[in-house]
Amino acid sequence: MLININGEILREENAVISAYDHGFLYGLGVFETFRTYEGHPFLFNDHIQRLRASLEELHIQLPIEPQELLHEVKRTLQANEMVDGYIRLNVSAGAGNIGLQTEPYEQPTLIIYVKSLGDSVRNEKNGTVLSLRRNTPEGQFRLKSHHYLNNILAKREVGNDQNVEGIFLTEEGYVAEGIVSNLFWVTGNTLFTPSLSTGILNGITRQYVLKVAEKLRLPVKEGLYKREDLLEADEVFVTNSIQEIVPLRSVDRVSMPGSNGTVTSKLILKYEQDRTSLLSSNDLT
Repeated sequence: MLININGEILREENAVISAYDHGFLYGLGVFETFRTYEGHPFLFNDHIQRLRASLEELHIQLPIEPQELLHEVKRTLQANEMVDGYIRLNVSAGAGNIGLQTEPYEQPTLIIYVKSLGDSVRNEKNGTVLSLRRNTPEGQFRLKSHHYLNNILAKREVGNDQNVEGIFLTEEGYVAEGIVSNLFWVTGNTLFTPSLSTGILNGITRQYVLKVAEKLRLPVKEGLYKREDLLEADEVFVTNSIQEIVPLRSVDRVSMPGSNGTVTSKLILKYEQDRTSLLSSNDLT
């Protein structure tokens, strides 16, 4: 596999960064993951906007424009003889002295990883509420950062079964999010999702679903909800940019309709239409 580091395409065995990179020493780094469709990353501009906001929070300057980033993503895919794939766009603070730095980081390390994916297919999963609680964000809001221990420990709790998604509760017992996903459910004719005040990541696909629900005139409520609210739902699904919209066929062994859910099916269909046409008004072309 070939990796792009600061615009240089390298074999993975030759791809190295400084031992003094503060992304390694202090966890000062963020990333975005997304997949491409016919060579184009869906909702790319939304990912870049979130990346920029996260970097601003960390005082990391990104010396490259979105169109240049898009070019580098496509260039990395082409170098690996791939049209579509899983993309991880990673920005770490870059090299510095040992010790905590207060000045802005002006020379970050930009790494683009790609991985092959099969064709996009509709999947279902089972949900299980974790005993491990969701940690609180280390700053004002949760970043998609290098600080991933809480997620890793949660994944160890549920094991390697790809058909199971662990669901975090907060320390106060409110439903939060999945290990690698945001969480939604339908009760009656209303779509529910945990509030950002629970400390969840504001996922790009989460934002997409909320926008689509508004267009479909589907009532939406964001708030603080208990496990019982989730178990009493008519439909439940999780979202992320790689797996898209994934229906749950059960939560803690309580049966759910999975892909047969009326609202879930409607949202999946809309997502598939948009990712094919790539007509999102927020997307780069």
